[in-house]
Amino acid sequence: MVKRFINLNVLILLGIFIQITTVFAQSNEWENPHVLDFNKEKQRASLRYYDSGDQARSSGSESTEQVLSLNGDWKFHFAATLAERPLDFYHTETDETNWTTLPVPSNWEMHGYGIPIYTNIVYPFPANPPYVGQEVPVGTYRKHIKLPADWHSKQAILQFGSISGYAVIYVNGKKVGMNKVSKMQAEFDISNALQDGQNTIAVQVFKYHDGSYLEDQDMWRLGGLDRDVALLLLPKTTIWDIEQYADLDAKYKDGIFTTKVAVRNFEKAAGQGKVKMELFYGNQSVWKAEQSFRSTDSLIYVEAKKKITNVHPWSGEIPNLYRAVYTLYDAGGKPVQSTAIHAGFRRVEIKNAQLHVNGVPIYVKGVNRHEQHPTKGRAVDREDMIRDIQLMKELNINAVRNSHYPSDPRWYELCDEYGMYLVDEANIETHGMGAEWQAWFNKERHPAYRAEWKPAHLDRIERMFERSKNHPSVIIWSLGNECGNGPVFYEAYNWLKERDLSRLVQFEQAGENSNTDIVAPMYPHMNSIWNYAKATDKTRPYIMCEYAHAMGNSTGNFKDLWDIIKAYPHMQGGFIWEWMDHGMATDDGYGNKFWAYGGDLGGFHLQNDENFVADGLVNPDRTVPHPGAYEVKKVYQNIDFEAEDIANGKITVKNAFHFKDLSDYTFAWEVIEDGQQIEKGSFELDLPAGEQKVVSIAVPVWREGKEYFVNIKAVLKEDQPLLTVGHSVANEQLHIQGDYFAQRTAVEGQLEVERTEEQLKFSNGNISGVFNLKNGELINYAIDGVRVIQNFPIPYFWRAPTDNDFGNGMPEKLGIWRNAHVNRKLKSVDVKELDGDRYEIVTGYELTGIHVPYKVKYTINNDASVTVTASMDMGDRELPELPRFGMRMIVDRQFGHLRYYGRGPWENYIDRNYSSEIGIYKDKVDNQYFYEYMRPQESGNKTDVRWLQLLNEKGIGLEISGVQPLGFSATRYSVEELDPGMTKKQIHPYQLKKSGHTQLHVDLRQRGVAGDDSWGSLPHAPYRLTDSAYSYGYTIKAINR
Repeated sequence: MVKRFINLNVLILLGIFIQITTVFAQSNEWENPHVLDFNKEKQRASLRYYDSGDQARSSGSESTEQVLSLNGDWKFHFAATLAERPLDFYHTETDETNWTTLPVPSNWEMHGYGIPIYTNIVYPFPANPPYVGQEVPVGTYRKHIKLPADWHSKQAILQFGSISGYAVIYVNGKKVGMNKVSKMQAEFDISNALQDGQNTIAVQVFKYHDGSYLEDQDMWRLGGLDRDVALLLLPKTTIWDIEQYADLDAKYKDGIFTTKVAVRNFEKAAGQGKVKMELFYGNQSVWKAEQSFRSTDSLIYVEAKKKITNVHPWSGEIPNLYRAVYTLYDAGGKPVQSTAIHAGFRRVEIKNAQLHVNGVPIYVKGVNRHEQHPTKGRAVDREDMIRDIQLMKELNINAVRNSHYPSDPRWYELCDEYGMYLVDEANIETHGMGAEWQAWFNKERHPAYRAEWKPAHLDRIERMFERSKNHPSVIIWSLGNECGNGPVFYEAYNWLKERDLSRLVQFEQAGENSNTDIVAPMYPHMNSIWNYAKATDKTRPYIMCEYAHAMGNSTGNFKDLWDIIKAYPHMQGGFIWEWMDHGMATDDGYGNKFWAYGGDLGGFHLQNDENFVADGLVNPDRTVPHPGAYEVKKVYQNIDFEAEDIANGKITVKNAFHFKDLSDYTFAWEVIEDGQQIEKGSFELDLPAGEQKVVSIAVPVWREGKEYFVNIKAVLKEDQPLLTVGHSVANEQLHIQGDYFAQRTAVEGQLEVERTEEQLKFSNGNISGVFNLKNGELINYAIDGVRVIQNFPIPYFWRAPTDNDFGNGMPEKLGIWRNAHVNRKLKSVDVKELDGDRYEIVTGYELTGIHVPYKVKYTINNDASVTVTASMDMGDRELPELPRFGMRMIVDRQFGHLRYYGRGPWENYIDRNYSSEIGIYKDKVDNQYFYEYMRPQESGNKTDVRWLQLLNEKGIGLEISGVQPLGFSATRYSVEELDPGMTKKQIHPYQLKKSGHTQLHVDLRQRGVAGDDSWGSLPHAPYRLTDSAYSYGYTIKAINR
């Protein structure tokens, strides 16, 4: 009784303490979702101000009188915790002696302040919304500026492109603003805080705050002023906002231009003047109007609507842009301000369960793109953005999902200009609190389902729309990412649909609920894809918001997926995850440079998700596409070629562009015979979008016993924006006739053999070899006395796990094969003399670790080549699938020049070789491992190989030719060096130790790399080694070229 009473009192006291703590904590505005901001302007469109209409029309330099850039060096103080932050930072007399200097825009972690943390789902602080605790890094900024003499006659708006963190802003000691939303413009009217002479701007940024619960994106968590900062000195009557629509009529022929200009009057007296609106196409004015105004309202609206006949429509393929120029005149008729906005006439709609642009159903060949740079963090500049678009164009990508927040305004302008379809996404992700379609989560705690968080959600969605509403490149809005589907998202969907009739809305978390126009799943299973594809009752298109997870050596079965998409009209593509690896450029202190990932840079003992941040198609600085990127380019290409009557040179060319004809391209073709070009030519074809035509090329007389292919590609005739003349936009290889492996003829020569009880020596001319008959192994093989193999073929079944392998549990599930070749037990050696002075040596083993027989048959041919036939029959043993079936041998490093006839030139695998044409390729062995995988893993494989050669500088070496198509890799890294074991380790390519020799794997097959996701999905069934018996063969021959 007493104990119960005491416990009850303890509980009561604890409850009172929690209530007091909650009230106290909620008095902190950085942990209070009821408080969104302070003195922050309502969102408006991103506008650039110019001194004249001519400058505005030509996109010239912005007005330096109206826009004062505050980019550059700011005084900076860093505190690791809230308790260490300066409290007097906003005073004009604050001592800055011990402060450092930090460039703006930037993230402070990129300059050595604090630890950059990479985490995918788990918050970098204890999850207890809205609280973030005391371990919150704080960056404090100060800048001193002087104003022009006429500043009193202007309205001063302090503009931040993005502040990553909770920020309080002071001017001359007066609080003028507070902001909690990153990746979005924040503006504050500071006119009443300014003074003549020197002015001090002070900004204190908390890295974490209640808004951080809505910003749990899969990315590096960085803080700071990471977009442009400017002081706008605007006329007291100013163009404040513009909302314009450039629509098409029902026939997609004429344009309907609608605009609404908001003139803001900061004066108490009536604002008066006029607005001139003029629409240009190139240098030609196609419409203009003027409208006078006089009003005491703070916002005065000027509206206009005009039909533009025979308009030039905008699309991602042909981004025709008009330029709408707006000039404000004062009451005396003097121009005081100009601005301009791109206008792209286009219509976005759903018809017959398909996304249409300008009346045409399109494929979304997209990627997800974060703002990230290896040295600049989130502060990407215009050149970085252009490089992204250039690479995307080179890889046939036509769409980008701005994941998972609105991007820098310049990104939209560039996508308008160069042609890129955009999904603009609200800065909302609460993944760490749970997400629909993944696992159970507590909706009572989840912000998306709680009323106090509703304003914060709506604010972010509304600001996204208002800022980007004028960009033709934005064709879809997204309500957020992995954030639940609470009532607020239904309300937000309805608001957007009422506010904007020109675009669609997608929301992955909605599934097939009512608050999405597009079914936009992420990483759907193949059965889900097939079910939707085959359904006949669907009214919405299926466009995956994330798919084909490109982590490390990945992007397998990509063509298979697109074969489904192209077979069913309402399946329209998706956005690959993701565009680039998020590696941070660093070194180990000894000059060894590498890309850092989660756990590096001091974050090893903090929450991190290792190299899950390395899941892009290109490397962090956009200089090297991953091999998988070329598979994407091939599958995404917009011109297709099919064999019509290929033996007689007839090929069907299909123009798969949606709007563009083929007049920009030259078609180059060649015929190859056993890998060698024997004929070539070119043609031109002016084929409208969506049509096809059969063309004929001149073909030679085909010879029996030869293998023939036609290679054809479409290349640019002239330079185009971001693409250069000769760039290949599409290619195909068509098999004409012939089976290379049916060509095999009996080899000739006089084989000399010397046999003893223990050895069999053989030779033909300058080639010689020795077999050990006791253990049944080839122990020496040479030409002109030069030994071409160091260690001879042994069975090998393992590969260094890829990131996808780790995700699907391969190291544990298939681990029995890691050492299955070790401690094999010799069971028999049989020597047989064959006809024609040939010999056969059959060696039988038991793979003791798995109790499976393994047999190798060596046939010594007349020319002293050796044919190796390896076979294994697992019978009814229940063993897991094989990572590979092949053999490994060690070749002296002097044989470092590689030639082969197979698929190339980049590495390829059985589920990722559509882009790799069969041909003869040459390279150095040192280049065969792909060093840009941020975590070491399997690399360098080639498929459908007929033969390969490893040669030294003198042309001496060995040739291996397949009895059937081979897979092979030749690198300087052993599987054992690349394999970290049962779990990933914090390792990087520079830490690998090169082997003293070449590691040569000659395989029948290797498991596919997969690519549906990196946390469980296996390679598709055709690309797995699940048979119970395997056999293959190849011939080794020493050569001197």
